[in-house]
Amino acid sequence: MTQWFFHDDDDRVGPLDGQAALDYVRAHPDAFCWRNGMAEWLPVRAVAELSPQDSPWGSPGAPPPPTRGGGRYSRADQIDFKIHGQEMQFVEVELDPGESAIAEAGAMVYKDPTVEMNTIFGDGNESGGFLDKLIGAGKRVLTGESLFTTVFTQQGRGKARVAFAAPFPGTILPLNLADLGGGLICQKDSFLAAAKGVSIGIHFQRRILTGLFGGEGFIMQRLTGDGWVFAHVGGTVMERQLAPGEVLHVDTGCVAAFTPDIDFDLVQVGGVKSVLFGGEGLFFATLRGPGRVWIQSLPFSRLAGRMLSAAMPGAGKGEGSVLGPLGDIVMGGKR
Repeated sequence: MTQWFFHDDDDRVGPLDGQAALDYVRAHPDAFCWRNGMAEWLPVRAVAELSPQDSPWGSPGAPPPPTRGGGRYSRADQIDFKIHGQEMQFVEVELDPGESAIAEAGAMVYKDPTVEMNTIFGDGNESGGFLDKLIGAGKRVLTGESLFTTVFTQQGRGKARVAFAAPFPGTILPLNLADLGGGLICQKDSFLAAAKGVSIGIHFQRRILTGLFGGEGFIMQRLTGDGWVFAHVGGTVMERQLAPGEVLHVDTGCVAAFTPDIDFDLVQVGGVKSVLFGGEGLFFATLRGPGRVWIQSLPFSRLAGRMLSAAMPGAGKGEGSVLGPLGDIVMGGKR
């Protein structure tokens, strides 16, 4: 029988199993849970096993200590939104009194006068001490983001709106982290905005080849929580649901996002002739299910390479790599 552990604010309960765990969830729908095999605490609403109709119980274990004040995830504000446009999109977020949205510095397009704008050190989550905020800000710098996040809060009566947009053409991808098990891994610089309570961290590529040639380096963004997030990706985006063991080959620069249960690795393109003249570089990204992946048709690095090539003939075009000019050949940038 699986033994579940729960905490709601500062109260710790467990181990509970079977019907006792389900009864606790019914009485505490906003609690957080952990069982053996889970890397971190999750909102109970994001765990399908804790619904009465789906309760496969496995083996017991001992949980990590819960973080004070609600666990790793804050309870995100429940925001409404609407995405406008086609190729040059922006997202308009509707806030009730007291609700907040967080966004990257400089992403705002417009806001109602009753929406108060406040710049916060880190990812906009004010829980924890200064050291926690400093670590959070450092993680953001590693993923190419600013040290600061802007928080927009509705301070007036009724509903108010604030809109956000990215600085280059593409598609805004709205995702509810509660539907994704509480986490999402995406390319650097893709985060645009989110409901307050979503945490923006880092994901390390542990495989050396994947870090060197995977298109995003060793560090990607990791978004965690139980609210809405808005990621901006280049060109058109396509979602694929991969079955267990199903494999998809993708250009390394076109991997926009994937759920944490996806196995991300590399496979060699082919023979020497394909590597040198195929224009696809040395490796493909291999995504192995089960899980969901999002693929972008026009990575910004590819667009920037084309613009640089047009402005400065001979300067090269490509997505670049840690290998410098040789990396353009290895990564398939000479197109």
